[in-house]
Amino acid sequence: MVEHAHTHPHEHEHDAAVATEPTPPDARPKLAVWKFASCDGCQLSILNCEDELLQIAESIHIAYFPEATRAIVAGPYDLSLVEGSITTPEDVKRIHEIRAQSGTVVTIGACATAGGIQALRNWADVDEFRSIVYAHPEYLSTLDTSTPIASHIDVDYELRGCPVDKTQLVEVLAAFLNGRKPRIPTYSVCVECKLKGNVCVPVATGTPCLGPVTQAGCGALCPSYGRGCYGCFGPQDSANTEAMTRQLAELGMSNADIVRVYRTFNAGSPEFAAASDQAAAASSTGGPT
Repeated sequence: MVEHAHTHPHEHEHDAAVATEPTPPDARPKLAVWKFASCDGCQLSILNCEDELLQIAESIHIAYFPEATRAIVAGPYDLSLVEGSITTPEDVKRIHEIRAQSGTVVTIGACATAGGIQALRNWADVDEFRSIVYAHPEYLSTLDTSTPIASHIDVDYELRGCPVDKTQLVEVLAAFLNGRKPRIPTYSVCVECKLKGNVCVPVATGTPCLGPVTQAGCGALCPSYGRGCYGCFGPQDSANTEAMTRQLAELGMSNADIVRVYRTFNAGSPEFAAASDQAAAASSTGGPT
C-alpha cells in the first residue's frame, strides 16, 4: 500500500510522495465458530471468557463468529469450534463443508459431542411431533435423529459439558496455539469431589448421583451443594453403567426414573444410551435392570 504524506498548504505540489512498507497479511491462525442445533450456551461460554478471550485474540484471528461479530473472513480456517448437533439434511451437508475448510475441528458441548437434549427424538416418533407442534409440518425438513458431529465427520477433539467449562475452553485454545495436546481430565466427578473434600451425597444422604460414571470438568458443582450429579459432562472414559444402575436402584429409583436420568443432556452418548435402553427394557417387563 502506498500512502501520500500530508503536506503543508504552502509546500510545493511536486514534493515527493512518501512510500510506506506494504501492510503484512495477518499471520495469526484463523478461528471459526459454528452453530448447529443448540441453545447457544457454549458460544456464550466463549464470550464469558472475557479477559482471557482478549488475550487469546492477540494470538488468533477470530475470522467467523456470528454471535460475537458481523465481520466475516473467508476460509480456510486453522481451527473450527463447532456447537450443536446434526438434526437436518442441510446440517449434514454443511458439517462436511466445514470439515473440508478446517485444519482442526473441536466440538464443544453436549449437543456437539452427544446429540444434546434434542437426542430424545431418537426414541420418539418425529412425524408425530411435527404433526402436533407445527401447523404446516410439510414445510419442515428434519432427520429422525439428533446425532453428534463425530457421527458425520472426523473430529480432532471433543470438549464436553452443558455448557462447556470456560477454563477447559481456554485450555483447548491455548493448547492449539502452542501445538500441544489439551490437558483435559477423563476421570470421574468423584475424583473432583475427593479433591474438594466433599461429603459423598449418595453415601451421606442417599441422593442418587451420576458422579461415578460422569467425566470431570464441572468442579463437582452439584455435589458441592448437596445435589447429585446429573451427568452434564457425559460418560467418563471407563464408565461402569451397570454398577451405576444397580446403585441407583438401591437408592430407590424406579426403572422409569433411571431411564430419565440417563436420557438428559448426553442421551445420545453410546454408554448412557445403552444404559437407558437396558433400564427401559426392564421397565417394560417389570423386572430388575
